[in-house]
Amino acid sequence: MAFSGSQAPYLSPAIPFSGTIQGGLQDGLQITVNGTVLSSSGSRFAVNFQTGFSGNDIAFHFNPRFEDGGYVVCNTRQNGSWGPEERKMHMPLQKGMPFDLCFLVQSSDFKVMVNGSLFVQYFHRVPFHRVDTISVNGSVQLSYISFQNPRTVPVQPAFSMVPFSQPVCFPPKPKGRRQKPPGVRPANPAPITQTVIHTVQSAPGQMFSTPALPPMMYPHPAYPMPFVTTIPGGLYPSKSIILSGTVLPSAQRFHINLCSGSHIAFHLNPRFDENAVVRNTQINNCWGSEERSLPRKMPFVRGQSFSVWILCDAHCLKVAVDGQHLFEYYHRLRNLPAINKLEVGGDIQLTHVQPFQPSLGSGL
Repeated sequence: MAFSGSQAPYLSPAIPFSGTIQGGLQDGLQITVNGTVLSSSGSRFAVNFQTGFSGNDIAFHFNPRFEDGGYVVCNTRQNGSWGPEERKMHMPLQKGMPFDLCFLVQSSDFKVMVNGSLFVQYFHRVPFHRVDTISVNGSVQLSYISFQNPRTVPVQPAFSMVPFSQPVCFPPKPKGRRQKPPGVRPANPAPITQTVIHTVQSAPGQMFSTPALPPMMYPHPAYPMPFVTTIPGGLYPSKSIILSGTVLPSAQRFHINLCSGSHIAFHLNPRFDENAVVRNTQINNCWGSEERSLPRKMPFVRGQSFSVWILCDAHCLKVAVDGQHLFEYYHRLRNLPAINKLEVGGDIQLTHVQPFQPSLGSGL
């Protein structure tokens, strides 16, 4: 079932950021801000739900401050004047660590989840339907801002062109003849978004767009585990699969599988008991040779949120974690369109699942 009224995510937006909330705030709308608190500069950041871009009318100001032991300020600004502060004398975020903030709009208040746990409730001081803009500023780096409205009435899907904020920055495609399977390559940044299955296409110097159907929504934060879903159209060069979630505090292992029938074309298996990220392929129930080398330390941390971006290239899968390119995995099963199922299991909680189908006849 596809749902309407769902805005495409902003990917890796530069800070300070201001962006339109299409259709404004609505009861049931859920907006997720995923990123990392910077450890080297500043001691505050803010997420603002406001009217227009001036910042004079902010319905909800969410302002983590890392000074004085850490606390969070919530407030409202009307006609350029701040109201009385509401302070939560607890800091659920850490400098240098990734985070997942989920803002749920309800008729009486905003509810804020931090890394999957309810943190604060902020009652509306002004009508929330006036809000049409989200802004983020301060000592933070963003992976994505995403939008979900599970209460929206299902409708017949319609194709749309959806703008994203910045191009992907994976390592360049190989030129000339095919490269041999790799040694370690330097890490390059890549924007990470929510759990999405969709097509990403870009041209040099342009923002990339996604010809897409409106997304299918799943509840937040609880997902059935293991989680299984289809990949519309299978894999092909330029297609991405994007996941985010939280590693359980006592995690031993989890896995992300891309499957072709009964075969596992790509098995991504972080193992905390071995401090390793294992990659492999299973054909006819037989595993191939493992790949374990990484250009940097284990990127997944128990109890912390994460984002994984898997980009399909002609010869390999390129994988980034929390915005940093991690490794390449050369295809062992080469019938890419037949790789059409995603499985996720193990010691994690998924944060978002939002499948998209590619547009018919879309070019590369």
